[in-house]
Amino acid sequence: MHNPVGIRSLAVSFPSIIRTNDYYKENYPELIAKAEKKSLAKLFTPAKSTPSNEFELEMMPYLSDPFRGTVERRVLGSGESSLTLEYRAAKEALNAAKFSPNDVDLLIVSSLLPEQIGFGNAAFIARQLGLGCGAWNLDATCGSTPVALSTACALVQAGAYRNVLVVISCTYSRLVDENDTLSWFFSDGAGAFMVAPLEVNQGILGTKTVNTSALCNQFSVKVKEDEQGNPRLRLRIANNTNKVIGETATKLLRTCCEGAVEKAGVTLDEIDFFIFNTPTAWFSSFCIRVLGINPERTINLYPLYANIGPALSLANLYHAAQMAKIRENDLVLMYGFGAASSASASVMRWGDVALGPVPLNECH
Repeated sequence: MHNPVGIRSLAVSFPSIIRTNDYYKENYPELIAKAEKKSLAKLFTPAKSTPSNEFELEMMPYLSDPFRGTVERRVLGSGESSLTLEYRAAKEALNAAKFSPNDVDLLIVSSLLPEQIGFGNAAFIARQLGLGCGAWNLDATCGSTPVALSTACALVQAGAYRNVLVVISCTYSRLVDENDTLSWFFSDGAGAFMVAPLEVNQGILGTKTVNTSALCNQFSVKVKEDEQGNPRLRLRIANNTNKVIGETATKLLRTCCEGAVEKAGVTLDEIDFFIFNTPTAWFSSFCIRVLGINPERTINLYPLYANIGPALSLANLYHAAQMAKIRENDLVLMYGFGAASSASASVMRWGDVALGPVPLNECH
């Protein structure tokens, strides 16, 4: 018998600074001129002269753009951090669900990356919210959203908890220098959702997760001293990452999405809406091509947010629901993947989900 558990409320939170391409053109004109020899172009250029897989095929239209399809990025401003974004999203998810801190039985937090080395953000957010329950940190890099969703749902279905608050954030701007072309590609943001019992036949129906060990050596975080001699964490990308991503993306997508619908007892044709974490401008088109779905059945907010890692899934989910592209009792498939971690897809029947307020920067 299906135990109806899923998302009860959903909220998103973004920093105050928006950087358009004009910002980089005005402040770093020399980077624009040499962009094709820099890190971003090396990451997103076909390994050979012609595309050899679906991922590279969908990348081709963006190769003439030095920004590779990025239009806007959200970047932390003064006084902002992963904690401030997480707290705001968590508070708004609680308010939307009409829950008090005492109603929360467990907090699960996934921060890419947390504010302190060696300590996740969970206990700090619990303190800010005034929670008395357990506070756990979960890490599945950019695949954290579907992994955290399935984890929280399983715990509620098992009867260990009733209401679980999940908080996801990504603050990539802390990992790249502004004068590195990779900063054109990365962004910051957060989201939160309450997992709780739902109406009969609603909630999560099936999940398929696999590891992404093929990507273990492609991304690393190193300590580097800045000009003042202060240690800073910086992201490093291996030279062959473009080739490895292209060769693995299709199999990961198919394995997880087809496995999730099979476990849910439905087919891809029955899915009303698809949520992908869209880490590139063409990832949505790539998924549409591989899965053979109607483009109207998904959403791509990469131009608005750039790559905000695991928070992209929640940004796409929030806006799809806010725009009424997802309605109560629709079948929704969510897919996300992260390097050196996991790829995961979940099928859920959407409930009566309460939404937090539209972020101020998107009120136009």
